[in-house]
Amino acid sequence: MKFAPVTTFDDLDGLDHDQVCEGYLSAQRGDPEPGENRGRSYWHGWRCRMMDYGEIPIEDGHRNLTREYLERQRALTPLPG
Repeated sequence: MKFAPVTTFDDLDGLDHDQVCEGYLSAQRGDPEPGENRGRSYWHGWRCRMMDYGEIPIEDGHRNLTREYLERQRALTPLPG
């Protein structure tokens, strides 16, 4: 691993979201891990897609961040009715 995994909202909010999307969309099954020249934001996006593909294991820190993110989104979005 070339970068520290993203595990907090502050960390996530500090990333370049365009680069995260680029990394996610460009990741393909079997791809090697991107080098440091791509940056941590790109690497995070690539890593998320590889976890979605099941190519790499989902770490507890990522699982917890995802759960917290979904809880935050639910709190911000009122249910219809």
